[in-house]
Parts: sequence; structure tokens; C-alpha cells
Amino acid sequence: MMLPEKSMARKALKPKEAWDSSQYSYSQGISVSSPKKIVFVAGQVSLDREGKLVGKDDVVAQTEQAFRNVGAVLKEGGCGLEDVVKLTVYVKRQEDFFKVTEARKKILGKNFPASTLVQVTSLAYPDLLVEVDATAAK
Repeated sequence: MMLPEKSMARKALKPKEAWDSSQYSYSQGISVSSPKKIVFVAGQVSLDREGKLVGKDDVVAQTEQAFRNVGAVLKEGGCGLEDVVKLTVYVKRQEDFFKVTEARKKILGKNFPASTLVQVTSLAYPDLLVEVDATAAK
């Protein structure tokens, strides 16, 4: 006997006791019930398919490339950016916070995953300004 397939339920968690994070395009948490697939994406940076840096000294260009790479890994795993439920973004310069947030809003649209942004002193290569890892559920 086969069990019926369950569809995944996804809910943004917005507790009244927490501040409204939607202005920064993320949710305080995401609840996922019965996903058929979960994809974990390793940290992605602004290297193109030939391994060349995209956007030297340009955090927006680097953010966009990092998200293109995240999207490519998700696609390979059977998901898309719309399925992202958790993001961690690492930036070298605190002053890039708003630029990274705006680029992310443009890329993710109305998907507000649970997110953490962390300033770090360095990334894998000296010219990298941003790195993004993600978890998606579908």
C-alpha cells in the first residue's frame, strides 16, 4: 500500500514579541512541514564558472554573482531561490549591509527567508566582499 504524498506547508514566523524584520526582506523564522526535498548550499562567492572574480571592489556585483551561484546549486538539487528558507550572509565591511540587503531584495523578491548577516574579517580570497550559504525546502 502506498501512502499518499503530502504537500509541504511553509509558514513565515512573525511572533508579536519580536520586531518586524520584513523591511530587511527576511523573516524571524520559517516553519516547514513535510518537505519532499531539502537542499543545503555551501558558501557561495562571486566567482564565475571559470573561477574568475566578478565585481572587484563592488559588493552589489559580488552579491548578485554569489546569489547566481546559489541559484545554480539549488537548480541542480531540484529547488529554486523561491524555496530558500534560511540564508547566512557574510560581509567583510559593515557599511555594505544596506547595499547587500537591497541586492538581496531584488534577487529574492517576496521570499523572506530566515536570515543572519555576519561581518567577518576575511573570506577565502582577499578580494571577496560577500559570501552566501542557503538552505532550501520544497
